[in-house]
Amino acid sequence: MKSRKTPQRKCIATQEMYDKRDMLRIVRTPEGEVKVDPTGKASGRGAYVCRSREAFDIVKKRKLLNRALKAEVTDAMYEALEQEFMRHVRK
Repeated sequence: MKSRKTPQRKCIATQEMYDKRDMLRIVRTPEGEVKVDPTGKASGRGAYVCRSREAFDIVKKRKLLNRALKAEVTDAMYEALEQEFMRHVRK
């Protein structure tokens, strides 16, 4: 029996490839809302970040979501995203 290939995605912070299941997706919905998508199935433009505090710190410091999501992400939005992101980070 053939083994199934697992989808790979690139972390926008570290530029490394990981299994899609090991990443967390941040999405800009068609309505313009930016939020964490733990299921990875929400409609809209998404960006993947590996589940580590260091990776999110890089995203926040360099404001990488602005380019990846093609939207203006404010500092307040980054703070809200960080709180939600940390709930899904593996210890």
